[in-house]
Amino acid sequence: MKKLLVLLLVVGAFSCKQAKKEAAESETAVTEAAKPEIKLYAFSGGTVNANMLELFSQDTTYTGQSKEFADAFYVIVHPKGTLMWDAGLPESLVGLPEPFTSPDGAFTVSRKDSVANQLASIDMTVDDIDFIALSHTHFDHIGHANVFAGSTWLVQEKEYDFVTSEDNQKSNPDIYNSIKELTKVKKINGDYDVFGDGSVVMKFMPGHTPGHQVLYLDMVEHGPLMLSGDMYHFYENREFRRVPIFNYDVALTKKSMGEFEAFAEEKGAKVYLQHSKEDFEKLPQAPNYLQ
Repeated sequence: MKKLLVLLLVVGAFSCKQAKKEAAESETAVTEAAKPEIKLYAFSGGTVNANMLELFSQDTTYTGQSKEFADAFYVIVHPKGTLMWDAGLPESLVGLPEPFTSPDGAFTVSRKDSVANQLASIDMTVDDIDFIALSHTHFDHIGHANVFAGSTWLVQEKEYDFVTSEDNQKSNPDIYNSIKELTKVKKINGDYDVFGDGSVVMKFMPGHTPGHQVLYLDMVEHGPLMLSGDMYHFYENREFRRVPIFNYDVALTKKSMGEFEAFAEEKGAKVYLQHSKEDFEKLPQAPNYLQ
């Protein structure tokens, strides 16, 4: 009798454990099924050749070196709307007979096609973009922003105040003129869940500029990923946490780098450096997409 009782207790404990395991697996399956199916389209917004790579470190590590950067922008299609992330180089470069070099010689830039033509490759028009968000307001990320005057600009309040300030309008008129048509503005303070379900989240990571941000996506098939903005421009700077000399705040950049890495590790997110040619080439090129 005693042996039978022990056997019943063992069987009962096993059944309870198995039921809990099945419940957990079922809950995980439901969670996965509940994820919205989003698509990520990657486009080329031009090419940047950094002729003075020493600008990308606080020391002399890169003196005498140069590097070619990708300059990507992205379209995220969500069941609740469409977001454009970043805006490439100025469209005034399209059709130039040769690449343009800045007066100081620091950068040589080129762009082959307009955003309207590129959107047409995925059967979309400018009017199909509900939201536009910029990682930050430097010249290589705001190129075609004004084209989306009908879209809602999702912008950190600190970045908005910085780029629209009277001082910036005087000292960097080209930058201000690139975003001045964006009058439908939603100012944000901190992280922002674009569609309210955790699948597309802008993460506030200041330092490169006052309102710099990165983008987190939770993809059904690919899994979580992060688009870096200008947190890092290339692999070496990520590995050694090097900060460009033109960053707004070095200490704040270092703090954001730590938060960026902690968040990526927490989520198990694959990081794509937006200026890395290697990372750009890893992504399906529009009209193909990641999901």
